[in-house]
Amino acid sequence: MHHFHYRDNHMFCEDVPVLEIAENVGTPFYLYSHATLRRHFLTFQNAFEGVPHLICFSAKSNSNLAVLRLFASLGGGLDIVSGGELFRGLQAGIPPERIVYSGVGKREDEIEYALQSGIMMFNIESFQELELINRCGARLKKKAPIALRVNPDVDPRTHPYISTGLKQEKFGLGMESAAEAYRSATAFPHVEVIGVSCHIGSQVTEVAPFVDAIHRIKVLITTLESFGISISYLDIGGGLGITYDQESPPHPNEYGRAISEALGDSSFTLVLEPGRVIVGNAGILVTRVLYTKKGEAKDFVIVDAAMNDLVRPSLYDAYHAIEPVVRDHKETMRADVVGPICESADFFAKDRDIPCVEAGDLLTVMSAGAYGFTMSSNYNSRPRVPEVMVKKDQFYVVRARESYEDLIKGESIPPFL
Repeated sequence: MHHFHYRDNHMFCEDVPVLEIAENVGTPFYLYSHATLRRHFLTFQNAFEGVPHLICFSAKSNSNLAVLRLFASLGGGLDIVSGGELFRGLQAGIPPERIVYSGVGKREDEIEYALQSGIMMFNIESFQELELINRCGARLKKKAPIALRVNPDVDPRTHPYISTGLKQEKFGLGMESAAEAYRSATAFPHVEVIGVSCHIGSQVTEVAPFVDAIHRIKVLITTLESFGISISYLDIGGGLGITYDQESPPHPNEYGRAISEALGDSSFTLVLEPGRVIVGNAGILVTRVLYTKKGEAKDFVIVDAAMNDLVRPSLYDAYHAIEPVVRDHKETMRADVVGPICESADFFAKDRDIPCVEAGDLLTVMSAGAYGFTMSSNYNSRPRVPEVMVKKDQFYVVRARESYEDLIKGESIPPFL
């Protein structure tokens, strides 16, 4: 459930008309509902009531400081994959002991930054990374708390670009390699084995793949215990999907029950890394129609947002519902909704039936709160759009629109030119 709704045919975010925000900040812009973010986080949190757990929100899905601060205030931690995400998390007030560092390509300086910050745990993805973290720990005279990310070879039945749990993927270690790596890790003086990690993919709309992964990981944990290795944390990642179109993902309560049953009477603390399921439907992208164009083969609605603002349709052929800010047309039209970028891939919808629109009308691209702004770019030298958060009857610009001057910040022309 989200807090975007119509009153007298005008779309509101909580108690603020979207039209009012557009008139104040211009278009395009991202818009987040504080009430939705809070509700989704607490719903996920409560789904694991009675199970020792920590919710480490996935920063890659939405790293806005205001969003992170909200989750920090609700007791949440953070799942990061870069030094920049660590910096954002700390700036947002997330305690380092609630931060888990994942990712296949951690640089040495990023590892040292995380060690000095005192994060909760590194999720290690290779033998060489394990060796590097031990060296970093020796140099800093610190002991790095670690889990090894295990690839359970479970098919999450999602888009191949966001599948991460099959053996052909770049992520983690295979089950047999993981057991060997754990034995090696116990010999390193500057690492401390405290957990096991796995993550099978994103936008997963069934419970079964998660349960399968847990059963396989529990077999590994039993093997580790036979080696005398004690596991305190099981990080099962994130990946629970949302409804973009016709999907019917499980409710977090169903997901929580299934995970709890699969864990049985295990004594370790569960670490969860939800992202999309919390923020996806809590945000929209608001855009203005620039032109309508009748082509020889089809009609086009050209808007001021583009693939650099929201790349998911272009990258994944992903579906996002498109709704008018003001519902004053009863007729519909079939058209491609496209942006200004010089790429045929610059679209938000193809051959979509939408309400009839004309230049100046406002449209919303729904379910854009996850992997929207975080994947945006300055392609075609387009300044990145602002982010706005609504709480009740007030709105706040939580990231300002970039200027043309921002586009060349840090650049210089050498004297020989």
